[in-house]
Amino acid sequence: MRKNHTITTDDILIKLCHSLADVLSVATESQIKYSPMVQKINKTSLKPDIGCFVLFDGGFTGLVVTNFSASAAMELYKNYMLRMGFTDSDLAIHHTADDVANILGELMNQVVGDFTGKIGRELKISITQNQPKMLALHKQIILSVDTNLDRPQVRRVSFTTANNHIFYLELAMDKTEFIQLEAFEVDEQDPDTIFETAYDARQQQNQLTSNHSTTDNNSDNQDLLDQLGL
Repeated sequence: MRKNHTITTDDILIKLCHSLADVLSVATESQIKYSPMVQKINKTSLKPDIGCFVLFDGGFTGLVVTNFSASAAMELYKNYMLRMGFTDSDLAIHHTADDVANILGELMNQVVGDFTGKIGRELKISITQNQPKMLALHKQIILSVDTNLDRPQVRRVSFTTANNHIFYLELAMDKTEFIQLEAFEVDEQDPDTIFETAYDARQQQNQLTSNHSTTDNNSDNQDLLDQLGL
C-alpha cells in the first residue's frame, strides 16, 4: 500500500519562504537568503520601519506579514529601480517616500502571485488574497486574522539581503494537513517568468497611462484654443 503524502503548515511556510527569496532575488539581481531556523511566536504584528500584510482565504485562511528595516527596504528598492534602468538621481532617498512603498508593494504582489501559483499547482487548491498593503511605521501594530482559527499557528522567519540587512516574514494560519490520496502531475513555473510577466504588464500600463495623459493634454489644449477663438 502506498503511503499517503502529507503537507503540513510548516511545509506551506517553506513554500512561502521560497517564493519570497526567489522573486526578490530575481527582481533585485541580488541574493536573498532566509534562516533555516523558524521561530514560533504568539501573534503577528507590523513593525517599523516598513510593514506589509496580505490576507489569504479559500483553501486555507491565513495572514502574511513582512517587516522591513529602513536599510533593507532601501536596498531592495534601489536594486530593483537600478535594474529597471533608473539612475541614482531618479531614486528616493528616504524609506518613507511613497515610491519606496509602491515598489515594495509591487514586489510583494509578485511574491504573492508566485506563492499562490505554487500552492495551486502543488496542492490542487484555490486561494484568494487581497492586495498587499505597505505602511511606513513608527510604532508596532498588532494584527490578527478576522476569523476564528481553531488551532492557530504563528511563525517568524528571518531573511537577509545581499548587504546583510535583515527583514522578517510572519505567517499566521490554522494548523492543517493536506493529505495526498492520489498521484497527480505538478506543472513547474520559473520565478523568472513571474517577474518578467509582471514587468511587461507594468510597462504596458505605464504606456497606456502615458498615452492617456497625452490625449488629455491635447484635448485640454484644444479646448483652450477654442475658447480663445484660435
